[in-house]
Amino acid sequence: MQASSAQDGRYSFICEWYDNNAAIIRRYQFLFYPNDNTIEMYDLKNRRQFLKRSQCNSVHLKDLYVGSIVNVHSRQLTLVEYADDFTKRALTNVKQKTLGLIKPDAISKFGPIIDMTYKQGFVVTNAKMTRLTRGQAEEFYREHSGKPFYNNLVSFMSSGPIVAMELITNNGIGEWRTLLGPTDSATARSDAPGSIRAKFGTDNTRNACHGSDSMESADREISFFFGQPAAFPNNASLRDCTCCIIKPSAIKEGLAGQIMTAICNEGFEVTAMEMFHMEKANSEEFFEVYKGVVTEYMEMVDELTSGACYVLEISSPSGKFDNVAKAFREFVGPADPEIARTLRPRTLRARFGVNKVNNAVHCTDLPEDALLETEYFFRILSQ
Repeated sequence: MQASSAQDGRYSFICEWYDNNAAIIRRYQFLFYPNDNTIEMYDLKNRRQFLKRSQCNSVHLKDLYVGSIVNVHSRQLTLVEYADDFTKRALTNVKQKTLGLIKPDAISKFGPIIDMTYKQGFVVTNAKMTRLTRGQAEEFYREHSGKPFYNNLVSFMSSGPIVAMELITNNGIGEWRTLLGPTDSATARSDAPGSIRAKFGTDNTRNACHGSDSMESADREISFFFGQPAAFPNNASLRDCTCCIIKPSAIKEGLAGQIMTAICNEGFEVTAMEMFHMEKANSEEFFEVYKGVVTEYMEMVDELTSGACYVLEISSPSGKFDNVAKAFREFVGPADPEIARTLRPRTLRARFGVNKVNNAVHCTDLPEDALLETEYFFRILSQ
């Protein structure tokens, strides 16, 4: 097994890959060379080289941190620990995680808030729209128990949907709190007018977002929301809805928040949202209807497995659209963004797409498939 070192600039991790055929988790040493963007892997159990050093354009240094999921030759590898002291020293303080919560008062503005998050340089590594029970809100804010504002805070935080996000960047905790601004929204508007709370908050409690205040709090709060996924079911209604996927390429370009904003501005309602990391088998299953029909089928599969994607349940507020699946399909536009820009320039693919594969979003094509596609993510994969 090879060791990483400061001299040659290698970064070393222990990674895991779930082998569906054998139904076991396989562990490897994963080495990354930033100078030429090459990787190599060693099988830890059999003590032999698994992948010779080779170019891998799907992995970059910014993607490497404990908990990250990277895609190597259509295999999703989870980086579970640092494999040497050099990598740990070099990256531990640089890649810092924190929890961001979009509170009930700002849920209608989640698109612009997520856009601000990406523009500030954060990577969103996990996200889910959910709703706290009163008991969960009491547990989350237990450090404030007994304080005068505690009951009001708990009641407010359990009053409607929230979006929980796991965020990472250099000095993530401090950077997120700076982006949030002062706790009191009025103070934020005078002292930090460009902050999230200045733009979207109302007062001390209804101040748009929450952020962890220390590494200990960040670890606890991230584990609270994402350590036991079953504790926080998604918000999907699974009725009168359709499915939208914001593709990995659009997320990597920092467009997710803008796309969400455009959807809401068009009059659609996002009633559920969750981030997924798609395995190849799941992507092939989901896109099976296009197999043999669309020449880009395998490229579509590869794109969907190339990174994280957001899946949205799209609904029609107060019955605004007679057929929400059909209306949303029209708003998404033609599969080819070049055609979309010529014929329907206001559509999502015209505004955010690059080509037929990297066309920003997937939407349900046939109204009769809308519930099936939505259920596939929010009832089957979400479990």
